[in-house]
Amino acid sequence: MRNNGRHLFFITVAADDAIVQFLVNRRQWDPSQGDFDEVLHSLKRGDIVGGCGNPGASNTGEISLLPKFVQLLAPCLKMIPKPQSGLKNPEKRYRQRYLDLMVNKGKRNIFYTRARIINFIRRFLDERGFLEVETPMMNQIPGGAAARPFATHHNELDLPMFMRIAPELYLKMLVVGGLDRVFEIGRQFRNEGIDLTHNPEFTTCEFYWAYKDAEDLMNVTETMVSECVKNITGSYKVTYHRNRDADGNPIDPVEVDYSPPYPRIPLVAGIEEHGKFKIPRPLDSEECRSFLEDKLKEFKILMPEPYTTTRLLDRLCDHFIEGTIVSPAFIINHPAIMSPLAKYHRSEPELTERFELFVMGKELCNAFTELNNPEVQRERFRAQMKDKDAGDLEAMPIDEGYCTALDYGLPPTAGWGMGIDRLTMFLTDCNNIKEYFIPSNEAH
Repeated sequence: MRNNGRHLFFITVAADDAIVQFLVNRRQWDPSQGDFDEVLHSLKRGDIVGGCGNPGASNTGEISLLPKFVQLLAPCLKMIPKPQSGLKNPEKRYRQRYLDLMVNKGKRNIFYTRARIINFIRRFLDERGFLEVETPMMNQIPGGAAARPFATHHNELDLPMFMRIAPELYLKMLVVGGLDRVFEIGRQFRNEGIDLTHNPEFTTCEFYWAYKDAEDLMNVTETMVSECVKNITGSYKVTYHRNRDADGNPIDPVEVDYSPPYPRIPLVAGIEEHGKFKIPRPLDSEECRSFLEDKLKEFKILMPEPYTTTRLLDRLCDHFIEGTIVSPAFIINHPAIMSPLAKYHRSEPELTERFELFVMGKELCNAFTELNNPEVQRERFRAQMKDKDAGDLEAMPIDEGYCTALDYGLPPTAGWGMGIDRLTMFLTDCNNIKEYFIPSNEAH
């Protein structure tokens, strides 16, 4: 806000990502709306104001509103950082996200892009005959993924409960009930670590498609992801910066090409190829577990205990395969001991029909042909309990209710899940997942 003498004031007003100038002239002021000097001198930077008048232009030709009056709608009682200095302190930005959006207007694009991604996915699935549903946020048994849950308590029922870590089992029960194509977009909660790409609460899309398998879903994934990227950015190729310098400026650019088809890398064979060793079989033997633990030490790969075969394979995959991926690539055919809900591979012993899509070394999608044999599912759950007894807090508990549903018959089905926040990171050239939370859950 500035003035040109006593009779003319210029007020810059911003709303809906647009800026307009109020050109307030004493001669055009409506005195019934208050004293000109008293009203104008009471306004300050950051106040929310309204005005009523006619469109016009200043002497320099700038389109302006020529108001008959200006009204203070809500005062700003705090000092707003000026554009020259900005708001760069990360802690303050995440704790006061409203201030971050007010000052760093480019950050608003993150939320617009995230909404466009969700709308695209919803439309993509709707066009293919899927039904959107909602499943419970609180469960008595935290199933559907290998993760640590948040515990809570239902006072009325006096029951211990868990915030859901995945909607998978409920969605597959709906398929058992005859809803052959279902999906859900919603929040998941996992009581685990926080880093640049992980947050305890996050948004996913999961869908389940009867009479499809993992091979079908790889083709669907290539189509969905590539078309989504093209729709959002206008190109299949996106520049992503790996890091930021001390001032927050992007560095280390890399071009990520989302055009299909995507490479397919078998998990066990990929580890053996990159590590130049042969993993002993069977994979669930103590010989295999001991061999993998020795390889971890040989390559000086750090990992906290417990050293279960599942965790060792996952860590070796991260070291030898995941970290080498830039543009989208599928890691396929995970061992059954790593995939308790996935169907055994029809031609590869000890493996499952499962894939994960990785971009820039990070998991974006996880999908598989669903295990629909209730007895094998019970065996898999029991094997998971052995890992839990060995100290693996992320191992799945036995869910007999889900197994009972399988007893009624789950048709051949493929299931798929993707992290919405992580895809938004890649398409907005952002390195920190906390940019998508209002505010960050480290806020207070």
